[in-house]
Amino acid sequence: MKVKVLLNPYSNRWNAQKRWPEVEAALKSAGVDFDLSVSKRPNHLVELAADSVERGFSTIVIAGGDGSIGQAVNGIARHWNGRDNFPATIGIIPLGTANDFVFGLGLPLDLNEAVRAIANGKTKSVDLCKCNESFFINNSGICLEPYVSTRHERIRRIKGAARYLVAAIWAIMDKPEWQCELKWDDGEYNGPISLGSIGNGRRTGGFFMTPHADPFDGKLTLAFGYRGTRLGMFAALPRALIEGKGNYVELAGMHEIHCTRLHVHLDKPSPAHVDGELFDEWLTDFDYQIFPGVVPVLMK
Repeated sequence: MKVKVLLNPYSNRWNAQKRWPEVEAALKSAGVDFDLSVSKRPNHLVELAADSVERGFSTIVIAGGDGSIGQAVNGIARHWNGRDNFPATIGIIPLGTANDFVFGLGLPLDLNEAVRAIANGKTKSVDLCKCNESFFINNSGICLEPYVSTRHERIRRIKGAARYLVAAIWAIMDKPEWQCELKWDDGEYNGPISLGSIGNGRRTGGFFMTPHADPFDGKLTLAFGYRGTRLGMFAALPRALIEGKGNYVELAGMHEIHCTRLHVHLDKPSPAHVDGELFDEWLTDFDYQIFPGVVPVLMK
């Protein structure tokens, strides 16, 4: 059976394009029969994935990073009614900067091993999440987290994980904050907020923003809180790099809860992202929901 491969050449600052010959050789060596489509502009992967489903491809392999995966999932979801089986199985060839979703699933970063996992054909279904009208499969963020992304996009000379760290420091120095109303399944919060991270996976941009998230548990994991000073925010930053005990969610003023629905209202507009892709406009209201065990993913 032929699979569709969607390549985002821009991933990891065009490193994905440089590595394509290596990926192509691995696919052919593993005996994977594939048809290739290459993204040529922002959000093009959404259109390519939707078109792939229309053309009858039941397996779509994304060669790129977390944003590429998120775009492809949104394209596939254009053909999903929210009830029936998801229209396509996805496979992942990790060519991004952080590859957070791959990390969270325990999939290999080595390209040959990643291709072998695709060739094996074993699947496991992960949860799918939604923010307003956009789907995501790893993480969404409001307030400080996407504010960091707005700074991240402006950094040109620094590459890799260091770029995320510099962006985070820049954002903390700006010290954005909001007043918010949060309502979830059986609880609510009203008060100041510095950050809000909604995870299906544990990690985003190399940071463990929702360290106890599980993409197989049917729950959104919300980490949120308020740090009133820059010093307090800087104290939290290195602890977001800790996966286990000692993570920033254990600090005073921080919270981590699990839910199936979440509504957020902010006193002023905030940037927001799904799987690292920033929304076109800043918003004050966000509705989150989860669809348990929907998306079949090729696993090792």
